[in-house]
Amino acid sequence: MVQEQRERILVLIPVFNDWEAAREVVCALDGQVGSEDWSVLLLDDGSTDPLPAGFVRGLAQLARVSVLRMRRNLGHQRSIAIGLTEAPKFAPSAIVVMDGDGEDSPEHVPLLLKQWRRQPDRIVFAERRKRLECLSFRVMYHVYRLLHWLLTGIRVRVGNFSVVPAEALPALSASPDLWNHYAAAVFRLRWPTATVPLDRGRRYAGQSKMNFAALWVHGLSAISVFADLAGARLMALAVLLLPVALAVAWVWPAAAWGVLLGAVLLCAHAASFLLQTVSARSQMNFLPARDAAFFVAGVTHIYQRPSTGGLEQLQTWLASPIPVSN
Repeated sequence: MVQEQRERILVLIPVFNDWEAAREVVCALDGQVGSEDWSVLLLDDGSTDPLPAGFVRGLAQLARVSVLRMRRNLGHQRSIAIGLTEAPKFAPSAIVVMDGDGEDSPEHVPLLLKQWRRQPDRIVFAERRKRLECLSFRVMYHVYRLLHWLLTGIRVRVGNFSVVPAEALPALSASPDLWNHYAAAVFRLRWPTATVPLDRGRRYAGQSKMNFAALWVHGLSAISVFADLAGARLMALAVLLLPVALAVAWVWPAAAWGVLLGAVLLCAHAASFLLQTVSARSQMNFLPARDAAFFVAGVTHIYQRPSTGGLEQLQTWLASPIPVSN
């Protein structure tokens, strides 16, 4: 009787110097492995701190742990884009995308995988029910969500934490939007999605690098994926404001020229932005499937679960990096 092949799950974790928290995440993932074959690929986003000695000490269930090194710091969204374009080399059944600080809880990965097995054609996201940041951060986050909804018509409910079926990788890697924002690229592709309501976890170690400025850059990156929709909505708003401007000018003649000029300029800027955005869609863009490999310095295996194949063979395998073609 032929034994059924185990599912191969690849976990992508972007890391920039936050090795202590990432090690806790990897150890926690080791305790969540079920009947599947789990591997972890750490996306080293140009870290200036070296990988600590003994990083993979104490693992028992994970099949392997590897580190993909970037040539320079790119940010976690572009690290995820590179990880997704490199993922087919590991022949996974599905890819788990998660942050490496513990806020995406390793204990929730089996829940996302369970939903993916129910709907294997969908990308399954964790839908946040509760956030643990300070009050001011949560207020600014909700302001961003409102702005995103007004400009795009899409409500922000998810982040990076998700399960991606292997069948979605070709479409994602052929999407220029993936270079700006992973979740927004998924929705822009109109790939079928599902969600699992989950609370956000607490950081295992260190301090979060997501401040107000980083939050707004992250938010604007998401909105930029829908720049044509945002431009069309701004244009519609400007046109709707023209009658209001005329009414104000009629009631308040002293301000007539200023109000009308402001309304006309708003329409002109909105129209110009919309035309430039639509025109840019026909130009050659950064294509992850073609261009992302340039930023990969190499992939090195740092752990593989011991087997009966012999210690010398295992050590030889661990010492050999995956060749990268640029």
